[in-house]
Amino acid sequence: MFNESDEFQEIRDAIRQLCRQFPDEYFRQVDAQDAYPEAFVDALMQAGWLAAMIPEEYGGTGLGLTAATVIMEEINRCGGNAGAVHGQMYNMGTLLRNGSKAQKEKYLPHIAAGKLRIQSMAVTEPTTGTDTTKIKTTAVRKDGRWLVDGQKVWISRVQHSDLMILLARTTPLAEVKKKSEGMSVFIVDLRQAIGKGLEVRPIPNLVNHETNELFFDKLEIPEENLIGEEGRGFRYILDGLNAERTLIAAECIGDGYWFIERARKYASERIVFDRPIGQNQGVQFPIADAFIEIEAANLMRFEAARRFDARQDCGAQANMAKYLAAKASWEAANVCLQTHGGFGFAKEYDIERKFRETRLYQVAPISTNLIYAYVAEHILGLPRSF
Repeated sequence: MFNESDEFQEIRDAIRQLCRQFPDEYFRQVDAQDAYPEAFVDALMQAGWLAAMIPEEYGGTGLGLTAATVIMEEINRCGGNAGAVHGQMYNMGTLLRNGSKAQKEKYLPHIAAGKLRIQSMAVTEPTTGTDTTKIKTTAVRKDGRWLVDGQKVWISRVQHSDLMILLARTTPLAEVKKKSEGMSVFIVDLRQAIGKGLEVRPIPNLVNHETNELFFDKLEIPEENLIGEEGRGFRYILDGLNAERTLIAAECIGDGYWFIERARKYASERIVFDRPIGQNQGVQFPIADAFIEIEAANLMRFEAARRFDARQDCGAQANMAKYLAAKASWEAANVCLQTHGGFGFAKEYDIERKFRETRLYQVAPISTNLIYAYVAEHILGLPRSF
């Protein structure tokens, strides 16, 4: 809720306290320089917040996805951009739920201690987009290792991560019974891969968000870096994608509350024609409407996270939470900008920065139209449209 305590209040208070060390000016400068918020990310890691989903036996706090969404929400609500760190959370789901005991023992303690980052997941390709089953990147087993060839695009945080989750086809599409079969998931050690079979090309973009094209040319991956069973990678990736969509829903909700609070405060203080502009229904009603939408999206976010933590099917809830929250945050962004008028375009108010950041989630990590298609087919039972 906007101004009420909940069962996560201790987490909220702690994140807010940490974020006070990184005020608006910090993120404004990072954005102006197209830089990565290294100091902020390091502070989160050293405080253990990015190890929230790692079980205590591996050095984490074992809090689960619900608590992780609260952390992401509060970062954005405080004016930051959790897009710099959210990969650490959802990539963890793939490793935690499907990795071997040896893999968990090798990586999780170092991730929990802040010595390793697992910020990146490589799925999307230039010619397939969200038609994931038609990916062309291949991994072929040879002499106790895997050789990877292909290309990925819009792969984020590669330059600020140590490990990456990779989805590649290990059985040709023509040789599988179901098109979702024959893909496998691997852990890639980026410290060893970049420049040795993996080329990274940055993509300049609208938002200060480090994202890249990847080119694989006979990249060697140790055989033991295969996660789970060969050919079942698509199923494993879905766990990570459901977590990703729920976390991003929480970030959008944090953005939404940030926009609402900025609009509310400005509308209460800005005097025109001898009265606060917020006294006018034409100003206050859109703010109230945006707030209602954020509150409704928040309920679906918590339902998706609850089901994920309970290991229940949460695909529908994760998709709907992401849709509702992204839509609500974008509406709140427009209301906030409109309330501020010309000042909303001034960088010193930070609205234009947050405006750009929250707009991304109407498009990624899954577009609004694909969520419509998912709901139509898998929930409403309508014929598949593609």
